[in-house]
Amino acid sequence: MKKSYHILLLLLITVLSVKHANAQVSDTSRLFKTLKTADSLVFSVGYNKCDISQFEQLIGDDFEFYHDQGGYIHTKEGFINSIKTNICSGSFKARRELVEGGLKVYPLYNNGVLYAALQMGLHRFYQTNKGKPERLSGIAQFTTLWIKNGDKWQMKRILSYDHKDDPLPGIGEAQIFDNDAAINSWLAVNHVPALGIGIIENGKLQDVKVYGELKKGDPAPYNAIFTIASLTKPITSMLTLKLVSMGKWDLDEPLDHYWIDPDVKDDPRHKKLTTRIILSHQSGFANWRYLNADKKLHFEFEPGTKYQYSGEGFEYLRRALEHKFHITLDKLADSLIFKPLGMHDTHYVWSDEIDTNRLAHGFDPNGNMYPVIKNTTANAADMVHTTIADYGAFVVAVMNGKLFTQSLYDQMITHQVRTKGDKYMGLGWEVYDIGNGHYALGHGGSEQGVHTQVFILPQSKKGLIIFTSVDDGYKVYTKLLDQYLGTDGRKILALELQ
Repeated sequence: MKKSYHILLLLLITVLSVKHANAQVSDTSRLFKTLKTADSLVFSVGYNKCDISQFEQLIGDDFEFYHDQGGYIHTKEGFINSIKTNICSGSFKARRELVEGGLKVYPLYNNGVLYAALQMGLHRFYQTNKGKPERLSGIAQFTTLWIKNGDKWQMKRILSYDHKDDPLPGIGEAQIFDNDAAINSWLAVNHVPALGIGIIENGKLQDVKVYGELKKGDPAPYNAIFTIASLTKPITSMLTLKLVSMGKWDLDEPLDHYWIDPDVKDDPRHKKLTTRIILSHQSGFANWRYLNADKKLHFEFEPGTKYQYSGEGFEYLRRALEHKFHITLDKLADSLIFKPLGMHDTHYVWSDEIDTNRLAHGFDPNGNMYPVIKNTTANAADMVHTTIADYGAFVVAVMNGKLFTQSLYDQMITHQVRTKGDKYMGLGWEVYDIGNGHYALGHGGSEQGVHTQVFILPQSKKGLIIFTSVDDGYKVYTKLLDQYLGTDGRKILALELQ
């Protein structure tokens, strides 16, 4: 009863205070700037960085905190202990971010003397669990009562309320993706410069959505060209399987018939390398040889015995293909994949055909733009440039079995090796067991200024393609998977987070 009384009383005081207080002060006023700075010290430094000294200095002794889900704390010590216990210890970490543009400050006077102020606004909360990427966990409104003691301001009461999962205030998750202004604001909140989405329904690319900017002040068009990083690998894989289906290549023929890397020529394990082993990431190589101390290629285990993701394996396969067919990988792809599927904006190698006016530049999480890499040779694992529409045509062809025979498709989705939990490598795709005999195919890509992902649900003929132009674009996937793939999307996400 006492708790309820305190909450009702404080809410009444807040409402009456706002009603009768002087008008909201300008965001250029000294009072506004002073309290915004104080708020930043409490939350950006104290809460986010666990600097408890900020709470000691800026929270008054007669302090109360009201939370619409977490309850009521009636002492300064209790609040600080709650921060220490729940925020600043263990594997969980929270971060609070003030929503710019929504902060308001109302001064409170007594006989013309400023004695207090109400600060009102919105804050977003992000959380990080050990070993997992940071994610947006919710948004809430807050009202803070600041008391002026001489030249110092201290927090006396805080109300944190209207907590919800919506990524933007007043806009539900279902509506955000049908509202261009809302999704652009959502991208700004998550610091994602450009986002491309391809939505596959009924075995067809039903919609292409592109948002954000190619670079500062340059809106991204629907046919924006993205670098897709390791989403290159599925293209190389399907090209190779296409050659197999044509009878020109063998999944299990030793690659040393066509290529032996000089770094491993004296290691007899190179004789065990086959296309099947490489497409399922069992080559035994590191991801890239430059990661090794001597910058040379080495076998880290017997090929075909376990999973280890490797771009070097794909490059080994490329050299074997090129040596047999006496043609570069990019030209093979042009003739067998890109031209037949109408993928006119897709390139393994940088060329004058790439329209730089449509190029999405890559950024780091702080908004710094990376230089454009103009590769002069094809890389089987990386560096392809394409559009959502082009990659969508490719994914739909895979889903509908248009590139090779059903028997080869069945081999492609067969579990070659377990990667983690209920995920396995097939041939070129990761296979997700999502229950009840259903499966999904997926692959991702990540490098400087790029984070991409594709998921295919062959049984329901649905799929989702996501391109972003920033290092940490993964943080937008949760909402997109839920929005467009529903229950299956949530199952995929659960397997991703295993």
